[in-house]
Amino acid sequence: MTVTVTHTAAELRARYRNGAERAVVMTLGALHEGHAANIRAARERVGPAGQIVVTVYVNPLQFGAGEDFERYPRTLEADVKVAEEAGADLLFAPSDAEMYPDGRPLVTLCAGPLGERLEGAHRPGHFDGMLTVVAKLLHLTRADVATFGEKDAQQLALVRRMVADLDFPVEIVPVPTVREPDGLARSSRNRYLSPAERGTALALSAALAAAAERPDAAGARAAAGAVLEAAAGQDPPLELDYLALLDPADLLEVADDFAGEALLAVAARVGTTRLIDNRRLTLRGPA
Repeated sequence: MTVTVTHTAAELRARYRNGAERAVVMTLGALHEGHAANIRAARERVGPAGQIVVTVYVNPLQFGAGEDFERYPRTLEADVKVAEEAGADLLFAPSDAEMYPDGRPLVTLCAGPLGERLEGAHRPGHFDGMLTVVAKLLHLTRADVATFGEKDAQQLALVRRMVADLDFPVEIVPVPTVREPDGLARSSRNRYLSPAERGTALALSAALAAAAERPDAAGARAAAGAVLEAAAGQDPPLELDYLALLDPADLLEVADDFAGEALLAVAARVGTTRLIDNRRLTLRGPA
């Protein structure tokens, strides 16, 4: 299957297949196997007669001061190949002028309280920018279905909330996290890691795995914390932003006596690279 690359909303509209169910996979580019999994999940959902649009846009609204907007990898030629091999039909790669013709938009979406904690506390305004571009791309692609990776758990929760609260006519399909053979969650930012930094970064997935061995909230927190504390002493060190055990429904911290499904989320820096990961845990409560 050959992907058709478009750069304007008009070109995109001209390529729509009338009557076909349409799925969108939104990306910042630098596509990897995690994105390919989202594309394949979209194909599985809409079937061979459906149409899949992959968007490639490094959205300036979701990058804060001092973040990696300027150095974020822009690899459109390689992205087209990944999208094509995964089964996409269209790739939409707009310019800033196409997305925001009047410059930074005066009207944007607000992520609210759900967007102010965890990632939002460390990246103020990030989720406002993310939701704004997601809403705009849902309109431009006229998607019936959108796939989002579970690695970005807070992003997924916010998109689901936006769709429900604002009555967007789209189905949100979560896709399990894709990992490297050594356990590191796939991310476009992994390419920033030196070999030594990558070794330290493996502590994120190792901490989640250690927590999964414990049946209670306090034990899970302690097991994960011990792995991350050890990694803080490595060379290079891991600098922890947060480790949080959350209720998936509202992303609030659960108590030590919590029983049921919980989400363990972690964010840390290794060198100049910030990484996130998470894992679902089934907790039985204290013995």
